[in-house]
Amino acid sequence: MAAGVELGFAAAAGPGGAWRLRSAYFPSKVGGRPAWLGEAGLPGPAALRCGRCQQPCAFLLQLYAPLPDRPDAFHRTLFVFACRGAACYRLPGPRGPLCVFRNQLPRRNDTYPAEPPPEEPPPGLAAAAPPLRLRSGAALCRVCGCLGPRVCGSCRRAAYCGPQHQALDWRRGHRRSCGKHGAGEYEILIEPEEPEFPADSSVDPGDEQGAVDTSKDPKEQGELGATGSAGEAFQSLDEETLEAMAKHETEEDKIFQTFKERVAAEPEQIIRYCRGGEGPVWVSSENIPDEKDIPNCSCGAKRVFEFQIMPQLLNHLQVDSLGESIDWGTLLVYTCADNCGEGNEYLEEFIWKQDFSAGSI
Repeated sequence: MAAGVELGFAAAAGPGGAWRLRSAYFPSKVGGRPAWLGEAGLPGPAALRCGRCQQPCAFLLQLYAPLPDRPDAFHRTLFVFACRGAACYRLPGPRGPLCVFRNQLPRRNDTYPAEPPPEEPPPGLAAAAPPLRLRSGAALCRVCGCLGPRVCGSCRRAAYCGPQHQALDWRRGHRRSCGKHGAGEYEILIEPEEPEFPADSSVDPGDEQGAVDTSKDPKEQGELGATGSAGEAFQSLDEETLEAMAKHETEEDKIFQTFKERVAAEPEQIIRYCRGGEGPVWVSSENIPDEKDIPNCSCGAKRVFEFQIMPQLLNHLQVDSLGESIDWGTLLVYTCADNCGEGNEYLEEFIWKQDFSAGSI
C-alpha cells in the first residue's frame, strides 16, 4: 500500500471478473469465502467463534496490504470475520463479535510463483466457483470457506467447520451449489484519498476553536422556555455541571462534523487505510480507545492503527446472511508494529468497534 490515506470502494466483480477474487490473484474483497493467502496454519473453528455468543463468525472482508520494505511480507493479507447475531453488536469496544487475522509470505514461497500473476484469466477460470479444498488437500467448509474438519456422515464428501454450518447447509439444500451462502462478493478497489484535508486534521476534543454552533433557533428556544420542568431542571444544576454538559455536546458535534466532512468527497468509501500514519476518523467522542486499551502483540510489540472499516460497508451486506441489524459506526484494525511472524502462520490482531452516539443519528 502507498504512503498517505488510501480509500477502498466495493465493486461488483460479476461472473466474468470472479477469477480476480481467487487466492492466486491476491485480492482485496468483501463477502463470499476467504481467498486464503498461505495454506499453513489457517485459523480453525475455535478461533473463529464469536466472543459473545460462541457461534461461528462469517467472513466479512480481506485486504491485501503488503509491506514493500519487508521481504518476509512481500505478500500480506488481513482477514476480518464477523458474527451473524445482531444482539452481539449492542456493546462497543474490543473484539466481541469480530476478529481479524494477518498472514504473510515472502516473494519466494511454496504456494505462489515469484512473478506477478497474469492480468488475464486462465482458460475456464473466469466463472469458476471458489475451491472447496486447498492444494495441500485440506478440506474447506462448504458454507464459509474456513477449515472443514467435519464431514457429512452420508456422502463423506461435504466438509464443514462445525455442526452449525452443517445444519445450515442441510436446511438450504445439501446437494445444491453453496455459492449463494454468505454475503454478496465484491472486489475492493483501492485509490489514494485526494489531499483536500491536512494530515493533522484529526479533532482535538480539548480544542474549542471551530466548534459547530449548537444554539437553538428562536422557535426551539421558545419551546424550551415554555417547559417549566426543563427550566427548573437546569436551574438545579450547578454551573460546573452545565459547563461540562455544554462542552461534551460541542466536542460531539465537532467530531461528528469532521467525520461527515472527511467522507463527503467520497461517500461510498468502505475502507480507510493508513498504517502507522494518520489516525482513524472517529464517528463520536465516545468510546475512543486509550493506548492502554490496545493490547500489545503476542510478540511483545505495540500495535499500530492500520485501517478502518466504514459504516457504508453495511449497505453492501445481505442482511439475511450476516445477521439482521448488525451495526457499527466504524471498525478499527490495529496490527503488530513489528509485523512479526516467521512461520507464515495466521496471527490474530486487534479490532475495536466504535458506535455512533445517540445524538448524531
